[in-house]
Amino acid sequence: MAASGYSDLREKLKSMTPHRDDYKNKCVDETSNGKHRKRKYRESDDDEYEHSDDSTDLREQEARRVRSSIQQKSIFTPEECARIEKKIDEVVAHAEAGLYREHTVDRAPLRNKYFFGEGYTYGAQLEKRGPGQERLYRKGEVDEIPSWVYELVINRLVTNGVIPEGFVNSAVINDYQPGGCIVSHVDPLHIFDRPIVSVSFFSDSALCFGCRFQFKPIRVSEPVFVLPVRRGSVTVLSGYAADDITHCIRPQDIKERRAVIILRKTRPDAPRLGSDSSLRASLAQKPGRLKAKRSHRKADPDAAHRPRVLEMDKEENRRPSLSRHRHSVTSENYRRRGQDYDKEQESSGRKVKMRRH
Repeated sequence: MAASGYSDLREKLKSMTPHRDDYKNKCVDETSNGKHRKRKYRESDDDEYEHSDDSTDLREQEARRVRSSIQQKSIFTPEECARIEKKIDEVVAHAEAGLYREHTVDRAPLRNKYFFGEGYTYGAQLEKRGPGQERLYRKGEVDEIPSWVYELVINRLVTNGVIPEGFVNSAVINDYQPGGCIVSHVDPLHIFDRPIVSVSFFSDSALCFGCRFQFKPIRVSEPVFVLPVRRGSVTVLSGYAADDITHCIRPQDIKERRAVIILRKTRPDAPRLGSDSSLRASLAQKPGRLKAKRSHRKADPDAAHRPRVLEMDKEENRRPSLSRHRHSVTSENYRRRGQDYDKEQESSGRKVKMRRH
């Protein structure tokens, strides 16, 4: 994260949650018994808040704005869910067999992501970190949307009036293992049109809004709003919920395997890798980047609750060892100098005795 201008992930998350700064910087004055009362705010390492009535009211107002810009429908029956889940398992098997293009599959220990139609760079893949730096991959670098996604999912949504026909050109499958999560974010405004549509499978979970993630160990602040998402339910985000507040999935909300199919439309003017002249120039000046290695270890339900070591923490951990090494080298030098001094003294003593004789 240091290369991006952020000292650690917490600063990045703060930059992605500008609505939360209102709570920190805005003070609400009220007259009570002739005295002015300001809303109190305190942020600690545990992201604890000292709420007054004013801050509680603001959070409730924000929660209402989030809820009013979300639509949910239960469209898919358990039988239909089982059929779609079988297809998702086939996608996983195809990926394990190496049958997809390189940028179709993005692996993480407790969450795998499968891009179809359109994929985009994010997180550690970005040349410059931060919101607004995401780029679509070049055309043809991810696989096309599978026909079953149209037949079993998209067509049902069109029939039920959730989205217009021809709206979707990007489908992403997120496959979570127990304890998996996705940190607070806003779907890139310069990449995707609204609404953002998602369909949940395998198990029930929750979508949280207005959280902050912290690490060492991983923990999440109190959400502004928690939206239950049931197996087979369709969630549609637009307006405030999509644009003005972050959403996330917390580790504690993934108790069983869960998959979600996210259906979106890319903006016609969305930036794409290779079409940005400044990006090409910066790449030409820099040496080739090594491809990030993906973890192949098995999913561990407790892994998300263990401390994560950031790069800056690794550096801090290295410093004491370096100082100890320097100290040991210095001590060794002193010891060797003492031995040399003793030898010199012993040699000079022998010379004096020889002269006397």
